[in-house]
Amino acid sequence: MTQPVGIKDVARVAGVSVGTVSNVINRPDTVATETRARVLSAIDRLGYVRSESARQLRAGRSRIMGLLVLDMGNPFFVDVARGAERAARDAGLGVMVCNSAESVGEEAEYLSLFAEQRVRGVLLTPADATGRNIESFRRHGIPFVLVDRVSEGTTECSVSVDDVAGGALAVRHLVDAGHRSIAYVSGPPGFNQVRDRRTGALNALTEAGLGPECLRELPTERLDVAAGRDAGARLLGLADRPTAVFCANDLLALGVLQAMYAAGVAVPDDLAIVGYDDIEFAAAAAVPLTSVRQPAVTMGALAAEMLLEETEEDSGRRHEHRRVVLQPELVVRRSSLSAR
Repeated sequence: MTQPVGIKDVARVAGVSVGTVSNVINRPDTVATETRARVLSAIDRLGYVRSESARQLRAGRSRIMGLLVLDMGNPFFVDVARGAERAARDAGLGVMVCNSAESVGEEAEYLSLFAEQRVRGVLLTPADATGRNIESFRRHGIPFVLVDRVSEGTTECSVSVDDVAGGALAVRHLVDAGHRSIAYVSGPPGFNQVRDRRTGALNALTEAGLGPECLRELPTERLDVAAGRDAGARLLGLADRPTAVFCANDLLALGVLQAMYAAGVAVPDDLAIVGYDDIEFAAAAAVPLTSVRQPAVTMGALAAEMLLEETEEDSGRRHEHRRVVLQPELVVRRSSLSAR
């Protein structure tokens, strides 16, 4: 394997010291014109590219922020990444995007990688509901901002959406449409979002004078389309099948929609469906999907801006941690518009 060209190689070819090469790169005005030309010629001939990462580590200031999300297969997190990347680019930084795949172990490995690389800071949607991975990462002294999550026991900055309000929006809409038996396809119960959206759903039932028995929960191991199809199959097997279903995210909802279509169950006439996130595919589904919209791009941008503020050494301002909670919005489409 060919070894990369180093600063010593440039110095040898140019017939100068390593220090002179360093001065040409970093302080060219301090080097004589003839010597500078000789060094630049050597750099051009050898194809030398300086190690930006090494320079940053020596300076103790990286130009990379880490972003660790639950599932890059979910367009919601792609939009979060777009917002973060845009804010980072405006500040002259890059973003290292990693995917925990909802795995606590993979999350721990990526956080260790971020620590090894000494990134400027990390934007994190935790997979570990216990907070142990966060506690371990905190020892490295690298700032982080929680995205789409407020984790108990942390004081760091966070950007999230009021998921209790979002769950209430979804189920209130279904109740107003006349539904009295609703399924909640909830995803892994350890996720705060799953629990908060369920709380909001129950609040909406209480407001309408209905009891918690009107909400039947169907948990899933993951938050993807395949898990939604599985939940849809279980839903079809119920003797007293609910007339509506609220899903913890749009991928689950699209999976349920696929299962209903395959079984010949009409949506929304036989089963109304509401999702969460309002990803691009929601409006493009065979039956356009009603969904609770989260401002994903805004979340990513705000989180990156908060991290930049915390890590900006020359701002002259004392950083104060804060939690930003955005409000969701119900987007009504055909999947929930049956008349009952």
